[in-house]
Amino acid sequence: MIIRSVNLETVCGYTSRLPENDKPEFAFAGKSNVGKSSLINALMNRKAYARTSAQPGKTQTINFYNINDALYYVDLPGYGYAKVSQAEKEKWGKMIERYLHGSAQLRQVFLLVDIRHEPGANDRQMYDWIVHNGYRPVVIATKLDKINRSQTAKQVKLVRTALGMEAQDLLIPFSAETKQGREEIWELIEGYLEESQTEKQMESQDADAEE
Repeated sequence: MIIRSVNLETVCGYTSRLPENDKPEFAFAGKSNVGKSSLINALMNRKAYARTSAQPGKTQTINFYNINDALYYVDLPGYGYAKVSQAEKEKWGKMIERYLHGSAQLRQVFLLVDIRHEPGANDRQMYDWIVHNGYRPVVIATKLDKINRSQTAKQVKLVRTALGMEAQDLLIPFSAETKQGREEIWELIEGYLEESQTEKQMESQDADAEE
């Protein structure tokens, strides 16, 4: 995917109204410190456009990045940070749930987990929650460069088993350092874009036929 333009177009807080976008959206969820900003920067082909909060757990907004005026990357608040109060976590949860239920343009949710560790309770809860909301998340196993290549298959199996992923569910190992996995993610997104365009064409043809 050639990135021609990037624009942080909308920032939504607890009480903000979700934007009524007319372009496909791709959402990214993950625990604080899992490398979500690094992944989004890599997918935008920018070094530091999506900024990491100075304090983990302080990102309290949903950020919509307009890419090529053709799609949106949607950065969801990080979850699972221990120092955040339960009330604050519940607010984030409601905000994310409102987005998952309310977006008419959401095409896919990418869930980030750290490939070095077995997914924790928060990761499993988020995975199950995304599935409950009608999506089969694509799991991005980050920090691939932090393990030996010989460990990759073992860690991938560990992640898949811990999350209860089905055989057809996708998991992509990713490294922000080497950019391994980026092309595969881009190809997935491009595939969803093509599907959206085909759907629009069919809807347009159906509308013309009715007239």
